[in-house]
Amino acid sequence: MSKEYTCLGMMSGTSGDGVDASIIQSNGLDHFTVIKEKYYEYDRDLFKEFHNLKKKINSLNDLKKFSSSIKKLENNITIFHAKAVKDISQGISLDLIGFHGQTLYHNPEEKISLQIGNGNLLSQLSKKKIVFNFRKNDIENGGEGAPLTPIFHKHLIKSKKIKLPACILNIGGISNLTLISSLNNQEILSKDVGPGNCLINAWIQSHTDEKYDIGGKIANRGKVNEVILEQALETHENNFQRNNNVSLDTNDFDNSFARGLSLEDGAATLTAFSAKIISSKISSLLKDYDKQNIKIIISGGGRKNNSLVNQIKLNSNKKLSFFNSEDFGLNGDFIESQAFGYLAIRSILSLPISFPKTTGCSAPCSGGEVVKF
Repeated sequence: MSKEYTCLGMMSGTSGDGVDASIIQSNGLDHFTVIKEKYYEYDRDLFKEFHNLKKKINSLNDLKKFSSSIKKLENNITIFHAKAVKDISQGISLDLIGFHGQTLYHNPEEKISLQIGNGNLLSQLSKKKIVFNFRKNDIENGGEGAPLTPIFHKHLIKSKKIKLPACILNIGGISNLTLISSLNNQEILSKDVGPGNCLINAWIQSHTDEKYDIGGKIANRGKVNEVILEQALETHENNFQRNNNVSLDTNDFDNSFARGLSLEDGAATLTAFSAKIISSKISSLLKDYDKQNIKIIISGGGRKNNSLVNQIKLNSNKKLSFFNSEDFGLNGDFIESQAFGYLAIRSILSLPISFPKTTGCSAPCSGGEVVKF
């Protein structure tokens, strides 16, 4: 029987609002159990520090220009994680921690994906073995460093005995789709399919004291500006028609086209824009399966935005059946953090965490730097 490890997976997503933490037990293969989970919201100062800096980082030169600010933010984010480790692990003996860090800059064309978070410092503060910098090896082997969660998505779909082909649609700041058509790891297909919450969140944050549109209620009160929407979709199509990247960054999108609209109409128009892109990319990715009934399981914070989810469904092929992750006994708030616990275990076992059809790497790759305490 394969050895079981107790691992804390920690994920700070592209929405940049806090840390999802999941303590799991797994052998990195076919066994997986959740022990404890908790969300740690960034305080307002850390939230503002991250988002203000991210807005300034649009190139490699910016990374050099703002290096001192990045170092300071990385230190603050690492200390925040350390406090979360101390809190959630009370009374639990951890073998290791999977530390994703906070994505500050991701550009596949430049072969860079920067997650800020000091693995050595976290190891010193937590007195635990740390696996971090998960994307580096994939990028060095021709991949884009993302998405990395598909191998875990396959495990979930297999464990729940969901009929294949089946998909998991994660709606975070960015949306990504994983298609499992067989249980062969080499056949896992995944791609970022557009903005998720990023445009809507940025709009809400710039017009209110809220961080996001709770339940899509603000968008539901507004009216979509069809002229602006069509122009924005056309511009997006022109900008991305030659983009074959499997991964995206929040900086690939901006909501300036909604400028001048009311709070409600802007939210409605940005929600419609995001939904149309997501549903269009899903259709493209699943074009070889258009005659089959496929279950799409929605996870991530965006699944709670009823306006966004309903429009994705409305714009999609009627043979696609959409479900919340909870319909299958999965906690959609923590699938990503569970995944990085699972990936950390696979990393110390030198098992692959990315594949040619998920990130574009030349061959299956393991990944994650290990800091031994």
